[in-house]
Amino acid sequence: MAWQHEHRFPGESEAYRTARDRLLREERALRRKTEEVAALRRALPTGGALKEDYVFTESAAGASDPQAVTGTPLSALFAPGLDTLAIYSFMYPPGGDACPMCAAFLDGLDGNARHIGRRVNLAVVAKAPIGAVRAFAASRGWTDLRLLSSGGTGYNADYLGEGPDGRQWPMVNVFRRTAGGIRHFYASELFLVAPEEGQHPRHVDALWPLWNVLDLTPEGRGGDWWPGLAPD
Repeated sequence: MAWQHEHRFPGESEAYRTARDRLLREERALRRKTEEVAALRRALPTGGALKEDYVFTESAAGASDPQAVTGTPLSALFAPGLDTLAIYSFMYPPGGDACPMCAAFLDGLDGNARHIGRRVNLAVVAKAPIGAVRAFAASRGWTDLRLLSSGGTGYNADYLGEGPDGRQWPMVNVFRRTAGGIRHFYASELFLVAPEEGQHPRHVDALWPLWNVLDLTPEGRGGDWWPGLAPD
């Protein structure tokens, strides 16, 4: 039999290596498919022009008072030399509670934000007031995410960060700054496509360490466990 590689782990059986080799063939195929999908994504034609230059609310730079805020247009989220902007819509409605799943996702994203920011602009918007968003961020220990409130704007409705009934949706949108203005490039629309029975929508799985690590374990994701706001 032609094995995928010549290396072995201590004590593994022939049956284990046969099964692992079969899995390796599928993992190689998945890696190839992942690259193909990424290439298709990069090759998307120019999307629609930004509907309007939404003015988000952000804590004033250097302010110790959480009520000290400033209006930040979407166009101002583009740093010099970086023409791509990714925005995550955080499910946190005014007067409501922050979404535990979003919080777990953002726990991981915060740890990578400074690295992402070397390549593209990254922001998180929630409809809750900026004071509430900042307080929640502090409780989670987030330090590197750029957090804004989209309250009072039509951004969430226009770019599918909420449904027709006003309920918040977890959507990633990517925008591109061009010579002709800011254009929409991509959204995690897989969230809107019905998954197979019993399967999570998985629309941001590629960005989420939690599920990717659990997928490597015998227990897997499980069918009835979800991250919460407090430790289990």
